[in-house]
Amino acid sequence: MDFGGGDEIRFERLGRAGAVTLTRPQALNAVTHLMVKALGKALHAWERDDGVDVVVVKAEGRAFSAGGDILHIYEAGRAGKPPVEFFADEYRLNARINSFRKPYVALIDGIVMGGGVGISFHGSHRVMTENAQFAMPEVGIGFFPDVGASHLLPDLGGSFGMYLALTGNRIRYGDALWSGLATHTIKAEDQTSFLDRLALTGDPESVLRGFLVPAKRETERPILEAISRHFAQLSLQDVIDSLDRAASTDEFAARTLATIRTRSPTSLRVAWRQISAGLTLSMDDCVKMEFRILNRMLAGHDFYEGIRAAIIDKGSKPQWRPASLDAVREADIDAYFAPLGERELLT
Repeated sequence: MDFGGGDEIRFERLGRAGAVTLTRPQALNAVTHLMVKALGKALHAWERDDGVDVVVVKAEGRAFSAGGDILHIYEAGRAGKPPVEFFADEYRLNARINSFRKPYVALIDGIVMGGGVGISFHGSHRVMTENAQFAMPEVGIGFFPDVGASHLLPDLGGSFGMYLALTGNRIRYGDALWSGLATHTIKAEDQTSFLDRLALTGDPESVLRGFLVPAKRETERPILEAISRHFAQLSLQDVIDSLDRAASTDEFAARTLATIRTRSPTSLRVAWRQISAGLTLSMDDCVKMEFRILNRMLAGHDFYEGIRAAIIDKGSKPQWRPASLDAVREADIDAYFAPLGERELLT
Protein backbone atom coordinates (compact mmCIF):
# COMPACT_ATOMS: atom_id res chain seq x y z
CA MET A 1 0.00 0.00 0.00
CA ASP A 2 1.35 3.41 -0.89
CA PHE A 3 0.65 6.43 1.28
CA GLY A 4 3.66 8.33 -0.03
CA GLY A 5 6.33 7.11 2.35
CA GLY A 6 8.85 6.06 -0.29
CA ASP A 7 11.46 3.66 1.05
CA GLU A 8 11.36 5.16 4.57
CA ILE A 9 8.14 3.57 5.84
CA ARG A 10 6.12 0.59 4.58
CA PHE A 11 2.36 -0.02 4.81
CA GLU A 12 0.66 -3.41 4.48
CA ARG A 13 -2.71 -5.02 5.07
CA LEU A 14 -2.13 -8.19 7.06
CA GLY A 15 -5.50 -9.81 7.61
CA ARG A 16 -7.45 -7.63 10.06
CA ALA A 17 -4.42 -5.41 10.74
CA GLY A 18 -2.98 -2.35 9.11
CA ALA A 19 0.77 -2.84 9.53
CA VAL A 20 3.30 0.00 9.53
CA THR A 21 7.05 -0.71 9.37
CA LEU A 22 9.73 1.94 9.81
CA THR A 23 12.37 1.12 7.19
CA ARG A 24 15.35 3.38 7.90
CA PRO A 25 17.45 0.98 10.01
CA GLN A 26 20.70 2.56 8.82
CA ALA A 27 19.52 5.82 10.46
CA LEU A 28 18.06 4.02 13.52
CA ASN A 29 14.65 4.77 12.00
CA ALA A 30 14.92 8.49 12.73
CA VAL A 31 11.56 10.07 11.92
CA THR A 32 11.40 12.26 8.79
CA HIS A 33 8.74 14.59 7.44
CA LEU A 34 7.96 12.08 4.70
CA MET A 35 7.30 9.37 7.29
CA VAL A 36 5.10 11.67 9.36
CA LYS A 37 2.91 12.68 6.41
CA ALA A 38 2.58 9.11 5.13
CA LEU A 39 1.61 7.72 8.54
CA GLY A 40 -0.97 10.47 8.92
CA LYS A 41 -2.53 9.51 5.56
CA ALA A 42 -2.58 5.83 6.51
CA LEU A 43 -4.33 6.49 9.81
CA HIS A 44 -6.90 8.67 8.07
CA ALA A 45 -7.68 5.83 5.63
CA TRP A 46 -7.57 2.95 8.10
CA GLU A 47 -9.71 4.62 10.73
CA ARG A 48 -12.54 4.61 8.15
CA ASP A 49 -11.80 1.14 6.74
CA ASP A 50 -14.11 -1.52 8.20
CA GLY A 51 -11.61 -4.18 7.15
CA VAL A 52 -8.97 -2.80 9.50
CA ASP A 53 -9.59 -3.58 13.17
CA VAL A 54 -6.16 -2.68 14.52
CA VAL A 55 -3.04 -0.74 13.51
CA VAL A 56 0.39 -2.07 14.47
CA VAL A 57 3.61 -0.07 14.16
CA LYS A 58 6.99 -1.82 14.15
CA ALA A 59 10.48 -1.25 12.81
CA GLU A 60 13.36 -2.88 10.98
CA GLY A 61 16.79 -3.16 12.58
CA ARG A 62 18.03 -2.77 16.14
CA ALA A 63 16.10 0.42 16.99
CA PHE A 64 12.41 1.16 16.95
CA SER A 65 13.28 4.82 16.41
CA ALA A 66 16.08 6.83 17.95
CA GLY A 67 14.18 10.10 17.49
CA GLY A 68 13.82 12.76 14.85
CA ASP A 69 16.29 13.43 12.07
CA ILE A 70 18.18 16.05 14.09
CA LEU A 71 21.06 16.41 11.66
CA HIS A 72 18.61 17.52 8.98
CA ILE A 73 16.96 19.89 11.48
CA TYR A 74 20.37 21.31 12.39
CA GLU A 75 21.36 21.89 8.77
CA ALA A 76 18.02 23.45 7.84
CA GLY A 77 18.09 25.75 10.86
CA ARG A 78 21.66 26.82 10.20
CA ALA A 79 20.64 27.63 6.61
CA GLY A 80 17.97 29.98 7.95
CA LYS A 81 15.08 27.67 7.11
CA PRO A 82 14.15 25.89 10.36
CA PRO A 83 11.71 23.04 9.57
CA VAL A 84 8.74 24.40 11.48
CA GLU A 85 6.23 22.60 9.24
CA PHE A 86 7.84 19.24 9.98
CA PHE A 87 7.26 19.78 13.69
CA ALA A 88 3.74 21.08 13.11
CA ASP A 89 2.81 17.95 11.16
CA GLU A 90 4.61 15.72 13.66
CA TYR A 91 2.78 17.21 16.65
CA ARG A 92 -0.56 16.94 14.84
CA LEU A 93 0.21 13.28 14.16
CA ASN A 94 1.04 12.69 17.84
CA ALA A 95 -2.33 14.17 18.81
CA ARG A 96 -4.05 12.12 16.10
CA ILE A 97 -2.56 8.88 17.47
CA ASN A 98 -3.72 9.85 20.96
CA SER A 99 -7.31 10.16 19.75
CA PHE A 100 -7.25 7.29 17.22
CA ARG A 101 -10.53 5.38 17.49
CA LYS A 102 -9.12 1.89 16.90
CA PRO A 103 -6.48 -0.09 18.80
CA TYR A 104 -3.02 1.23 17.96
CA VAL A 105 -0.27 -1.24 18.84
CA ALA A 106 3.35 -0.08 18.98
CA LEU A 107 5.69 -3.08 18.97
CA ILE A 108 8.93 -1.75 20.41
CA ASP A 109 12.06 -3.87 20.12
CA GLY A 110 15.13 -1.69 20.65
CA ILE A 111 15.78 1.99 21.34
CA VAL A 112 12.84 4.39 21.35
CA MET A 113 13.51 8.08 21.91
CA GLY A 114 12.20 11.49 20.94
CA GLY A 115 10.20 11.39 17.72
CA GLY A 116 9.97 7.60 18.00
CA VAL A 117 8.17 8.03 21.32
CA GLY A 118 5.72 10.38 19.61
CA ILE A 119 4.56 7.76 17.11
CA SER A 120 4.34 4.93 19.62
CA PHE A 121 3.51 5.91 23.21
CA HIS A 122 0.33 7.85 22.49
CA GLY A 123 -1.32 4.69 21.15
CA SER A 124 -3.56 2.35 23.11
CA HIS A 125 -1.06 -0.55 23.37
CA ARG A 126 2.67 0.01 23.99
CA VAL A 127 4.23 -3.44 23.75
CA MET A 128 7.93 -3.70 24.63
CA THR A 129 10.42 -6.56 24.40
CA GLU A 130 13.45 -7.20 26.58
CA ASN A 131 15.54 -5.33 24.00
CA ALA A 132 13.62 -2.08 24.42
CA GLN A 133 15.07 1.08 25.93
CA PHE A 134 13.14 4.33 26.42
CA ALA A 135 14.47 7.87 26.82
CA MET A 136 13.54 11.49 26.25
CA PRO A 137 17.10 12.90 26.20
CA GLU A 138 16.36 16.31 24.69
CA VAL A 139 17.66 18.48 27.56
CA GLY A 140 21.10 17.05 26.77
CA ILE A 141 21.10 18.64 23.31
CA GLY A 142 19.63 21.98 24.29
CA PHE A 143 16.09 21.03 23.27
CA PHE A 144 13.04 20.00 25.33
CA PRO A 145 10.90 16.84 25.70
CA ASP A 146 8.39 17.36 22.89
CA VAL A 147 6.17 15.08 20.73
CA GLY A 148 3.50 15.12 23.45
CA ALA A 149 5.86 14.43 26.37
CA SER A 150 3.98 17.15 28.25
CA HIS A 151 0.97 14.82 28.16
CA LEU A 152 2.81 11.52 28.61
CA LEU A 153 5.30 12.13 31.40
CA PRO A 154 3.24 13.98 34.07
CA ASP A 155 0.97 10.94 34.46
CA LEU A 156 3.79 8.69 35.69
CA GLY A 157 3.65 8.12 39.45
CA GLY A 158 6.33 9.02 41.95
CA SER A 159 7.57 12.03 39.93
CA PHE A 160 9.19 9.51 37.57
CA GLY A 161 8.21 11.51 34.50
CA MET A 162 9.85 14.67 35.83
CA TYR A 163 12.98 12.63 36.60
CA LEU A 164 13.09 11.30 33.02
CA ALA A 165 12.52 14.77 31.56
CA LEU A 166 15.22 16.54 33.60
CA THR A 167 17.90 13.86 33.33
CA GLY A 168 17.24 12.36 29.90
CA ASN A 169 18.24 8.99 31.39
CA ARG A 170 17.39 5.72 29.67
CA ILE A 171 15.20 3.04 31.20
CA ARG A 172 14.57 -0.55 30.16
CA TYR A 173 11.31 -2.40 29.61
CA GLY A 174 10.73 -3.38 33.24
CA ASP A 175 10.79 0.22 34.44
CA ALA A 176 8.70 1.25 31.44
CA LEU A 177 6.06 -1.33 32.37
CA TRP A 178 6.15 -0.47 36.08
CA SER A 179 5.80 3.25 35.41
CA GLY A 180 2.90 2.86 32.99
CA LEU A 181 4.81 3.92 29.89
CA ALA A 182 4.49 0.41 28.48
CA THR A 183 1.20 -1.44 28.70
CA HIS A 184 2.55 -4.96 27.94
CA THR A 185 5.83 -6.86 27.63
CA ILE A 186 6.52 -9.86 25.40
CA LYS A 187 9.59 -11.84 24.34
CA ALA A 188 11.47 -10.55 21.30
CA GLU A 189 11.43 -14.05 19.81
CA ASP A 190 7.61 -14.06 19.90
CA GLN A 191 7.11 -10.97 17.75
CA THR A 192 6.38 -12.82 14.50
CA SER A 193 3.88 -15.16 16.15
CA PHE A 194 2.26 -12.23 17.91
CA LEU A 195 1.84 -10.37 14.62
CA ASP A 196 0.43 -13.45 12.91
CA ARG A 197 -2.22 -13.86 15.59
CA LEU A 198 -3.00 -10.15 15.59
CA ALA A 199 -3.52 -10.20 11.82
CA LEU A 200 -5.82 -13.19 12.16
CA THR A 201 -8.03 -11.86 14.95
CA GLY A 202 -7.62 -8.08 14.95
CA ASP A 203 -8.03 -8.19 18.74
CA PRO A 204 -4.86 -7.12 20.59
CA GLU A 205 -6.26 -7.76 24.08
CA SER A 206 -7.01 -11.43 23.49
CA VAL A 207 -3.78 -12.00 21.54
CA LEU A 208 -1.60 -10.34 24.15
CA ARG A 209 -2.93 -12.62 26.88
CA GLY A 210 -1.20 -15.49 25.13
CA PHE A 211 2.18 -13.74 24.86
CA LEU A 212 2.60 -11.73 28.04
CA VAL A 213 5.77 -12.25 30.05
CA PRO A 214 6.58 -10.64 33.40
CA ALA A 215 9.15 -7.86 33.42
CA LYS A 216 10.88 -7.03 36.67
CA ARG A 217 11.30 -3.42 37.68
CA GLU A 218 14.98 -2.61 37.16
CA THR A 219 15.16 0.37 39.53
CA GLU A 220 15.26 -0.69 43.18
CA ARG A 221 12.71 0.66 45.64
CA PRO A 222 15.15 2.91 47.56
CA ILE A 223 16.06 4.67 44.30
CA LEU A 224 12.40 5.07 43.35
CA GLU A 225 11.73 6.58 46.76
CA ALA A 226 14.66 8.96 46.26
CA ILE A 227 13.32 9.98 42.84
CA SER A 228 9.91 10.65 44.34
CA ARG A 229 11.43 12.66 47.19
CA HIS A 230 13.80 14.80 45.14
CA PHE A 231 11.68 15.38 42.02
CA ALA A 232 8.41 16.18 43.80
CA GLN A 233 9.79 19.55 44.91
CA LEU A 234 7.88 22.75 44.17
CA SER A 235 10.50 24.29 41.88
CA LEU A 236 13.47 23.27 39.77
CA GLN A 237 15.82 25.01 42.20
CA ASP A 238 14.26 23.01 45.04
CA VAL A 239 15.02 19.80 43.11
CA ILE A 240 18.65 20.88 42.67
CA ASP A 241 18.92 21.86 46.34
CA SER A 242 17.39 18.57 47.48
CA LEU A 243 19.86 16.55 45.41
CA ASP A 244 22.74 18.74 46.55
CA ARG A 245 21.95 18.23 50.23
CA ALA A 246 21.94 14.46 49.77
CA ALA A 247 24.89 14.20 47.36
CA SER A 248 27.64 13.87 49.97
CA THR A 249 26.21 10.64 51.36
CA ASP A 250 23.99 9.35 48.53
CA GLU A 251 25.54 8.04 45.32
CA PHE A 252 22.26 8.28 43.40
CA ALA A 253 21.78 11.94 44.34
CA ALA A 254 25.39 12.77 43.45
CA ARG A 255 25.20 10.98 40.10
CA THR A 256 21.83 12.51 39.21
CA LEU A 257 22.94 16.01 40.17
CA ALA A 258 26.09 15.62 38.06
CA THR A 259 23.95 14.56 35.09
CA ILE A 260 21.57 17.48 35.43
CA ARG A 261 24.46 19.94 35.64
CA THR A 262 25.62 18.87 32.16
CA ARG A 263 22.24 19.72 30.63
CA SER A 264 21.22 23.01 29.05
CA PRO A 265 20.06 25.36 31.84
CA THR A 266 17.46 26.87 29.54
CA SER A 267 16.19 23.43 28.52
CA LEU A 268 15.93 22.39 32.16
CA ARG A 269 13.89 25.46 33.06
CA VAL A 270 11.60 24.98 30.05
CA ALA A 271 11.17 21.24 30.70
CA TRP A 272 10.33 21.83 34.35
CA ARG A 273 7.58 24.27 33.45
CA GLN A 274 6.12 22.28 30.56
CA ILE A 275 5.94 18.97 32.45
CA SER A 276 4.39 20.75 35.44
CA ALA A 277 1.84 22.47 33.20
CA GLY A 278 1.02 19.30 31.27
CA LEU A 279 -0.50 17.66 34.32
CA THR A 280 -3.71 19.66 33.81
CA LEU A 281 -3.73 20.02 30.01
CA SER A 282 -5.35 17.96 27.26
CA MET A 283 -3.17 16.36 24.60
CA ASP A 284 -4.21 19.02 22.09
CA ASP A 285 -3.28 21.79 24.50
CA CYS A 286 0.03 20.09 25.28
CA VAL A 287 1.13 19.97 21.64
CA LYS A 288 -0.01 23.56 21.18
CA MET A 289 2.19 24.54 24.13
CA GLU A 290 5.08 22.51 22.75
CA PHE A 291 4.75 24.17 19.35
CA ARG A 292 5.13 27.56 21.02
CA ILE A 293 8.29 26.36 22.76
CA LEU A 294 9.57 24.75 19.55
CA ASN A 295 9.40 27.98 17.57
CA ARG A 296 11.50 29.77 20.17
CA MET A 297 13.99 26.89 20.46
CA LEU A 298 14.58 26.91 16.70
CA ALA A 299 15.36 30.62 16.90
CA GLY A 300 17.72 30.21 19.85
CA HIS A 301 21.27 29.07 20.55
CA ASP A 302 21.36 25.97 22.74
CA PHE A 303 19.61 23.53 20.38
CA TYR A 304 22.15 24.07 17.62
CA GLU A 305 25.01 24.10 20.10
CA GLY A 306 23.83 20.82 21.61
CA ILE A 307 23.63 19.10 18.23
CA ARG A 308 27.04 20.51 17.26
CA ALA A 309 28.61 19.05 20.38
CA ALA A 310 26.85 15.68 20.14
CA ILE A 311 26.93 15.02 16.39
CA ILE A 312 29.02 17.49 14.41
CA ASP A 313 32.01 17.64 16.80
CA LYS A 314 31.25 14.37 18.54
CA GLY A 315 32.04 14.26 22.23
CA SER A 316 32.87 17.95 22.64
CA LYS A 317 31.44 19.91 25.55
CA PRO A 318 28.52 22.19 24.64
CA GLN A 319 28.82 25.85 25.58
CA TRP A 320 25.34 26.67 26.83
CA ARG A 321 24.04 30.26 26.80
CA PRO A 322 23.21 31.14 29.52
CA ALA A 323 25.69 28.77 31.17
CA SER A 324 23.97 28.41 34.55
CA LEU A 325 20.47 28.11 35.94
CA ASP A 326 20.95 31.31 37.94
CA ALA A 327 21.60 33.22 34.74
CA VAL A 328 18.35 32.13 33.05
CA ARG A 329 15.83 34.90 33.63
CA GLU A 330 12.19 34.17 34.36
CA ALA A 331 11.15 36.54 31.58
CA ASP A 332 13.22 34.53 29.11
CA ILE A 333 11.34 31.35 30.03
CA ASP A 334 7.99 33.16 29.87
CA ALA A 335 8.81 34.03 26.26
CA TYR A 336 9.04 30.34 25.28
CA PHE A 337 5.42 29.82 26.34
CA ALA A 338 3.96 33.03 24.89
CA PRO A 339 1.16 32.69 22.28
CA LEU A 340 2.14 32.68 18.61
CA GLY A 341 -0.87 34.59 17.31
CA GLU A 342 -1.65 33.57 13.75
CA ARG A 343 1.10 30.93 13.87
CA GLU A 344 -0.51 28.87 16.65
CA LEU A 345 -0.71 25.13 16.02
CA LEU A 346 -4.14 23.97 14.93
CA THR A 347 -4.84 20.28 15.62
